[in-house]
Amino acid sequence: MSKSKLEYIWLDGHKPTQNMRSKTKVVEDFSGKLEDCEIWSFDGSSTEQASGGASDCLLKPVAIYPDPVRKDGYLIMSEVLSADGTPHPSNARATIDDDDDDFWFGFEQEYFLMDSKTDLPLGFPRGGFPGPQGQYYCSVGGRYTWGRDIVEEHADLCIEAGLNFEGINQEVAPGQWEFQLFAKGAKKAGDEIWIARYLLDRLTEKYGYYIEYHPKPVKGDWNGSGMHANFSNSLLRTCGSKEIYEKVCEAFRPVTKEHIDVYGEFNDERLTGDHETASIDDFSYGVSDRGASIRIPIITVEKGWKGWLEDRRPASNGDPYKIAGRIIKTVNSANVS
Repeated sequence: MSKSKLEYIWLDGHKPTQNMRSKTKVVEDFSGKLEDCEIWSFDGSSTEQASGGASDCLLKPVAIYPDPVRKDGYLIMSEVLSADGTPHPSNARATIDDDDDDFWFGFEQEYFLMDSKTDLPLGFPRGGFPGPQGQYYCSVGGRYTWGRDIVEEHADLCIEAGLNFEGINQEVAPGQWEFQLFAKGAKKAGDEIWIARYLLDRLTEKYGYYIEYHPKPVKGDWNGSGMHANFSNSLLRTCGSKEIYEKVCEAFRPVTKEHIDVYGEFNDERLTGDHETASIDDFSYGVSDRGASIRIPIITVEKGWKGWLEDRRPASNGDPYKIAGRIIKTVNSANVS
């Protein structure tokens, strides 16, 4: 008789930014298959998802990954259901309209590594600032690079967990890093970002660090942190038409506010029009333009207008489920074929 540890992971009801929660279920003779993960309940009154008088919420397993750290362990990404079995209002995953997985997403997750003792990013001295940005992006060596140990370990964990992990790099500020994930299917892309965040957050517990997902944790002349969303569907991957690409981009213009509303809190501090961002109040797009709201990658143009688009507005603390769901709705509204 063997026993396995199933770590159920879900998003709470905290506002303005949801947090991850998790708890472990020990089961006997587990097959390792998602269909054999049972629905489990939790106290929603402790996660801002229910009242004390009717506190039960349900966890519906939707994705499973081997836990690269725990013996006989699995990571179970879960949707939150109300007690009657319907999707909870906090459950954005259930609202994504991509049942055929036609949409592909590649998310670029930026974040700051923070020292728990100083509450400063790694590389920031007490009572002052390091040298101005310019030397840190993709740097190597102890003079300009901090946190590589945990970043490398996190990459290994994600790969061992079976995530489609595509890369890492130090970003433009000290202690600021990025990882990239790609998935075919919007729900799967969201699942993998949340599992990667979980592995990163859990890893910080042994280093004495924590992760800051705020899009502008360091005020001043520093880039903020985003989660650029690269996306495509069959239309964008095959159309071969500049006119269709422009029509899709134009579909985003009248719903600028609706996108910003789900792209992460405090994003106004990051989307200023400076530091490789467009202003939060404007909408623009352009080929190879990192100062635009949406960048049309040069490789898309070189391949005859067959490829993808990059929405550069989502913040590092954004929910990939909400971001993907809103992008899909807008692309589909363009009504082109």
